[in-house]
Amino acid sequence: MTNDAKLAPTLDNPFEEAKYQEFTVPGQINYEPGLYEQTLQAGQDLLDRPKTAAGVVSIEKQHLKNRMTVWERLEVLSDRGTEPTVLFQNWGPNLDGASLVTAIVKINGRDVAVYGHDFTVRAGSMDATNGKKLARLFELAGKRKIPLVGMNDSAGAYVPAGVGGLDGYAEAFTGLRKISGVVPSVMCMFGFNAGGGSYLPRQGSFVIQPNDTFFGLTGPGVVKSVLGEDVTPDELGGPGVHSQTGVTDFVVPDEVAALQKVKQLLNYLPANNAELAPFQPTSDPIDRQTWDIDILLRKAFNSPTGFNTPLDISILIQQLCDHGDYFEIQPERARNTICALGRMGGNVIGFVANNSAVGSGQIDIDAAYKNARFIRFCNLYNIPIIFMEDTTGFLPGREQEGNGIVQAGRAMLDAIVDLRTPRFLLLVRNAFGGAYASYNNYPTGADLVVALPTTRAAVMGPAGVEFVYKKELREIRGSVAKRVAAATQEQVNNGLSEAEAKEAAEAQVAEWQKQEEALLVARYEKELMNPNEALSLGSISQIVMPSDLRKVLAENMAFHLEHYNPEPLNAVQREFF
Repeated sequence: MTNDAKLAPTLDNPFEEAKYQEFTVPGQINYEPGLYEQTLQAGQDLLDRPKTAAGVVSIEKQHLKNRMTVWERLEVLSDRGTEPTVLFQNWGPNLDGASLVTAIVKINGRDVAVYGHDFTVRAGSMDATNGKKLARLFELAGKRKIPLVGMNDSAGAYVPAGVGGLDGYAEAFTGLRKISGVVPSVMCMFGFNAGGGSYLPRQGSFVIQPNDTFFGLTGPGVVKSVLGEDVTPDELGGPGVHSQTGVTDFVVPDEVAALQKVKQLLNYLPANNAELAPFQPTSDPIDRQTWDIDILLRKAFNSPTGFNTPLDISILIQQLCDHGDYFEIQPERARNTICALGRMGGNVIGFVANNSAVGSGQIDIDAAYKNARFIRFCNLYNIPIIFMEDTTGFLPGREQEGNGIVQAGRAMLDAIVDLRTPRFLLLVRNAFGGAYASYNNYPTGADLVVALPTTRAAVMGPAGVEFVYKKELREIRGSVAKRVAAATQEQVNNGLSEAEAKEAAEAQVAEWQKQEEALLVARYEKELMNPNEALSLGSISQIVMPSDLRKVLAENMAFHLEHYNPEPLNAVQREFF
C-alpha cells in the first residue's frame, strides 16, 4: 500500500470472522443451508440496502453538518417503542431507496404518513420514480384520512435524470395539492433545499425551519451569476428571512427541536377534515376564576396613561387556556396580532387576537394575511375560533396603501365571513370603525359576542370628537382671536409692553383651548366610547367581568361544539383569497 493511499472510514473489524445469518424455523433441529437460504440472504440484503447503501463516509458527512440521517429522524419522530412501517423499501435502479423514504409511523398514538429525503444517497435529489413514490404516499394519506409529515433535505431535481426529475416534482406537487384541505400536513426543512425542494413543502399546512438551514427558489450561486449580488444562504433563505414573510411558521434551534415541534403541533390538529381536533381531558375547571386578567387590566388602566395603556393580549389567552398552555402560530411575524391554538375544557380552540403591546394592535398587511391564513385553516379542519378585539383600526399610510392593505384586509374579512365553525368575539377594549365591522361581529356570522366593561366600541376613536362635537369645537376655536385680543389688552393695562402682552395672552388662551377640548374628549369617551350603545342594539350579548371570562367562554363553547357536526367544507369556493 502506498503512503498517499486514502483510507475510507469503516465499521468492519478486519479480524472478525465472517458470520452468516441463519434462516431457521423455530423448532428446526437440522439445518443445512442451500439454494433456498441463499435466496433468503439475497432478499435480506435488499431489505437492508436502503439503510446501508450510504456507507460510513456519507453518514459521517451528514453528522459533521449537525444533521441526522433520515433513519435517525424517523426514530426521533416515532413514538417510543414503535417501528415505522416503511413503504417501497427498495426503489430506483440501485435498489437503495432512491434517496427518498416513505413510511407510516405512530405519533402521539396516531397513524401519520411520513416522507423524508435521504441526503446520504444522491443528495436526496428528485427523479421521476421519487415523484411517483411521493404521489402514492399523498394519495394514501388522503384516502385513509391521516396527517402528513415531510422531512425535506434535498438538493432538488436529479440533473442526470433530465426532465424526469421535473416530472417527479410535478407529480408530487399535484398529489400534495389534491389532499390539501383533506388532511393537515407539517413540513420540516432540513439542510439546504432549493427549487422544487422549496415549492413542495410550502404546499403544506405548516413549515418548521431550524437555524442554520436554507431553502429558496435559487441558491446564492445562481443569484451571484444572474444578478451579480453577493448574498449568504442565511440572508437569502434562512429562518430569519422566511419567518418574517410567513413562508416559515416556526423557527427552532435544531433538527430534534423541529421533530418535537411536529409532535406538539399534531396534538392540536385533527387527523382529517371530517373530525374535531383531539379532546384532551383536563383537571383545570372550566369555571376557574381568571383573577390575573382582572389584575392586568386594573394595573394597565389605572396607570397614568389610562385607557391608552398597551397590554399584552397573550396573557389573556394564557389565562383562558387549560393550565395556561397554548401553541402560537408564526410567533415571530406580525406581533401586532396573535394566532394560537389552545384548549378550554379539553376542546381545541383557535385564538385570533389584536395585541396592543405592538403598534397599538393596528391591523397591517402582514397581520391581515397572517390572520386570514390561520382562520382558513381552522375553517377547513373544524377548529372553533375566539376572536379577541383590541385595536384602533387598520394601519393607515402611503406604504400600507401602496402595498395593498385593501386587498390584505379583504382577505381577512373574506376568511371571517366564510368561517363555518363555532366562533366568538370578545371585545377587550378598543373596537373602532372598519376594524370592528370586519372582525367577526354578529353581522359577519359570530355565534356569540361578549364584552368586558372596559370595551370602547365606536365608529371612531378619540378623533371622532371632531365630528360629534363639531359645533362646540368651532365655537371654541372661533373665539380664540377675540380672547387673545381681550387678554392682550388686559396685560397691557397691567403694565406689559405690546409684544409681551400678546405673547402672554396667546399662551393663556392656548391653555384654555386645550382644557376645553380635553373636556370634550372626556365627554366623547364617556358618552360614546363604551359598550352601552352596542349592548342596547344587541350587537353585544352580555357584559362579562374579567374574572369570569374563562367560565363564560368555555361553557358557551362546549355547548356549541356539542351541537356542531364536523365535516368537510362544502361551501362555494369564492373568487378571492
